[in-house]
Amino acid sequence: MSTTTPALHGPAPASIVVPAPAAIAPPAAPSVAPRRSRPPARDGKITGQPAFVLHSYPHKETSLIVDVFTREYGRIALVAKGAKRPHSQLRGVLQTFQPLQAGWTGKSELRILTGAEWVGGMLPLEKTALLCGFYLNELLVKLLARDDPHPVLFDHYVATLNQLAHNEPPPIVLRKFERALLKETGVAADLTRCTATRQAVDAGQVYVVDPERGPRPARAADAWPRITGKTLLDMEREDYLDGATQAQSKLLMRFLLAHQLGGATLNTRQILIDLMQL
Repeated sequence: MSTTTPALHGPAPASIVVPAPAAIAPPAAPSVAPRRSRPPARDGKITGQPAFVLHSYPHKETSLIVDVFTREYGRIALVAKGAKRPHSQLRGVLQTFQPLQAGWTGKSELRILTGAEWVGGMLPLEKTALLCGFYLNELLVKLLARDDPHPVLFDHYVATLNQLAHNEPPPIVLRKFERALLKETGVAADLTRCTATRQAVDAGQVYVVDPERGPRPARAADAWPRITGKTLLDMEREDYLDGATQAQSKLLMRFLLAHQLGGATLNTRQILIDLMQL
């Protein structure tokens, strides 16, 4: 995975076609989210789809397999034929964190990329923001099933990249995205309601969060992160101004993501932890 982003130069880019970020609404229940509808494809050909490169790796001598996140088709794998050739037009386009309009053909799990155009309109990620961007991409690759559309999450991803590029506090930006990811994939419980009593979470009480059910009062023997009711309520409001909320939400999201990953390691998160304790 390259750690460079293309310089912003050349002809004036077209206006970005990605819609403005929408609010992330909590699912009705912590169950698997239903598949969303997608635009009909004629003869398996798609054109002009908003997309971002998440990851790419070599395929045969001159090609790449590119894992992309698209707005209406979700995460898909595309074969970029000849993209490794020195004079390929795709060589400088298939970069991470840059908005694209992509086209492809085929109906199998591995489709053929037919075109990719850099749209522009976003600042490049640098330094800490760049590492955070790779962390977002690794989360999407490991937690999103292929061919499962998540247009609301796509919009949130665009907003998150913009926030990072404009130097908004990375810990807060990452917590918001992590929460949105779990909500959109249908595995996030309602943090405002105690599962043991079905009553509203009390800001003054201490809880643990069962990854499958939601908050319940903490017990002496619990090994899970102990979280105050105030932190849970703050997270639902996306209010991370309180230092205690920031610290506890980091522990809670690390715990919940580890459960969903089933023990899989997030390499970029470990780098971030080592460098800046995000």
